[in-house]
Amino acid sequence: MPALSRASHSNPLIKRLTWDELHLAYLQKLVEIARDEDLSALGLRNRPRKTGDRSTASITTAPRQSSADLVAREPMIACGLPLLSLILKTYGSKTTARLHARDGASLARGDILATLTGDPRVLLAAERIVLNFLQRLSGIATQTRRYADALGKSRTRLLDTRKTTPGYRMLEKYAVACGGGWNHRLGLFDRVMLKDNHLALLGSNEGLAAAVAHAKKSAPDLPVEVEVDRLDQIPPVLAAGADIILLDNFTPAQLRKAVTLIGDRAYTEASGGITLKTLPKLAHLGLDFISTGALVHQSTWVDIGLDWRN
Repeated sequence: MPALSRASHSNPLIKRLTWDELHLAYLQKLVEIARDEDLSALGLRNRPRKTGDRSTASITTAPRQSSADLVAREPMIACGLPLLSLILKTYGSKTTARLHARDGASLARGDILATLTGDPRVLLAAERIVLNFLQRLSGIATQTRRYADALGKSRTRLLDTRKTTPGYRMLEKYAVACGGGWNHRLGLFDRVMLKDNHLALLGSNEGLAAAVAHAKKSAPDLPVEVEVDRLDQIPPVLAAGADIILLDNFTPAQLRKAVTLIGDRAYTEASGGITLKTLPKLAHLGLDFISTGALVHQSTWVDIGLDWRN
């Protein structure tokens, strides 16, 4: 049995980011960057003298309270709704967001995610930023749910990877969690993971085994994972005490042999070539984890519209 407990409450390998774990100052910074890109050309070396929402400013109407609904234009898994109040606050006016759904909820076409109320000039200025965040995050959650559903009732857990948009990793991993997936390592800091390029430096199975043993001693607080692409690499890695063995681009037949060889001496993770078509073939091989970057980098924005009530 691996040294790490298989109980989800005590196992650092079995985790899902929650909203409360995200840092508000980090989220605030992302929202401010998005706002300033839109209103003041943030990112350009020569920014214009006149900034702001020039379109709304050109309309001569008296300010009044207005409301608008965020509406699902297609079936989706909602994600990013707690960002709404933060986004509206960043635009500096008394506007509110009343949520009609929660993150992780399955929505049908026509369902209302939230109602925004306040100064229509502020709502118009914030509209695109609101939609950009929600469409992107809900797209990842929706993609993840498709992959999780493809695994069916398998005990194998679906993991994400570090293939995320720079600066948006924690939000995107949170979206994976909302979609029913689980989070792999959050960065280079929370797991020792020896991959193919590490193996190239080591040059042999014996060198790899020594690296695993050294990692177990130098980072006793972290799980140690090793990527292998051949069955013969597994025994020395097991002997050295690896906690997780990543089986890279193994066929289903090879995965079955690897799971039998490893038994309960380490956790097993399959990766490489994971698609919606291949997942059902891997669901009942006895793997602990299947990881894929496709949950994020192959996701598509979902369609959410903003419809004015008055």
